[in-house]
Amino acid sequence: MGRTKEFDPDAALQSALELFWRRGYEATSMADLVEHLGIGKASLYATFGSKHELYLRALDRYGQAQKPMLIRELSAPGQVLPAVRGLVRRFAAEAAAAATREQGCLVTNTAVELAPHDREAARRVEHSWDTVETLLHSALVRAQAQGELAPDRDPLALARMLFVLLQGLRVVGKASADPARVRDAAEQALALLD
Repeated sequence: MGRTKEFDPDAALQSALELFWRRGYEATSMADLVEHLGIGKASLYATFGSKHELYLRALDRYGQAQKPMLIRELSAPGQVLPAVRGLVRRFAAEAAAAATREQGCLVTNTAVELAPHDREAARRVEHSWDTVETLLHSALVRAQAQGELAPDRDPLALARMLFVLLQGLRVVGKASADPARVRDAAEQALALLD
């Protein structure tokens, strides 16, 4: 009869996610994971497989946690453009805040660190980005249908511009000590919705 797990795999996955998010994939060793999670190396491998497999599972969990918030923000009934503006301003505030600036967004971090040479990571990043772009596009189509967005505006092109801005805010926010840089960029982009 097999031994029962002496740790909670769900809690261990969340703890691994937090460590990867804080340090990045390459800077996190298996020894770091063993120490941080407080479980044996054999248990870690038996439960999650390789470090790479654990990272991908952590990235999946991160995406699953972020998606409902975006859906709530962009799918609420009523006027749409205030919600879109609120989302962009939230991203800018998070990118500029000292408490969250260094950590950034795990998807964006993965795009920069792993996606250029890791097909599985790139696939997950692309899936996450497609979701954000689709949610923005749907919101802007609704805004146009409700008369908030001029009929000559292209909701898909605007969604793509906002999506790229959001990712850029995350990257610049991690590296810049000047919070005005991301706030000013966000406000200028939002002016394009008027």
